Amino acid sequence: MVTQLTPKASLYLPRLAELTRVEPLAQKEKVFEFRLSDGKELGHKPGQFVEISLFGIGEAPISISSSPTKKGSFELAIRATGNVTNALHKLDKGATVGIRGPFGNGFPIDKFKNKDVLIVAGGIGLFPLRSLINYIRDNRADFGNLTVLFGCRAPVERLFCNELCTWGEYTDMEFLETVDTCDESWTGNVGVITTLFPKITFDPSNTYAVVVGPPIMYRFVIAECVKKGIPEDQIILSLERRMKCGVGKCGHCQINNVYVCQEGPVFTYAELKKLKEAV
Repeated sequence: MVTQLTPKASLYLPRLAELTRVEPLAQKEKVFEFRLSDGKELGHKPGQFVEISLFGIGEAPISISSSPTKKGSFELAIRATGNVTNALHKLDKGATVGIRGPFGNGFPIDKFKNKDVLIVAGGIGLFPLRSLINYIRDNRADFGNLTVLFGCRAPVERLFCNELCTWGEYTDMEFLETVDTCDESWTGNVGVITTLFPKITFDPSNTYAVVVGPPIMYRFVIAECVKKGIPEDQIILSLERRMKCGVGKCGHCQINNVYVCQEGPVFTYAELKKLKEAV
């Protein structure tokens, strides 16, 4: 269900937010840090999204990339792909935008407590998963083993490179990454993300797998998770690419009788098997 906002807040009325930092990530991706003008916290869960608006241009749904444990501001990692996102990429520090939300159900972090968590991120699927990874990192004692797999098409498309290096150095988590094709600068794994599965071990009955990436990746990663014995209700996926208005009015995200923005964007594989058009 849509997150319930306070009585004074409207589903349709944006709150103002100030852009406090912009940092390039790759050729078409940047991370934007915002602070709500009313001084309040965004109040999100990992896996939720907001609607960001540029007045006179439009509005777009964007996954939240920062953990709720980050106080005073929040981060949105954005790829420039359309009118709104291209305009966002031209903003400078100090600009004002509108924010609605957070919306969506987010990842079921309460179910992850005391369980092992396997996170599989493909390309910009890392954007919402970064929120979950950092949340687990900041509450490390509440969770079991943490394994993160990240794959992208080429080394130049790697995201949050400094953080990737840091994750690889932690002793209380396992991090592996791969690229589909390499150049002379790359000395790591080469191949699609499923080629990393033989390199990791886990107890499937005690593991939640969280998968976000391009649709073509889902089919093969789900098959790998099932083959490894992870129960279907412990395989978690996000359909965040289907979002539009965020409140179930436009119908853009509707799959049969399900509105993804309200009942998702996070679903279990067991749930999505009943929605044949979903994955």
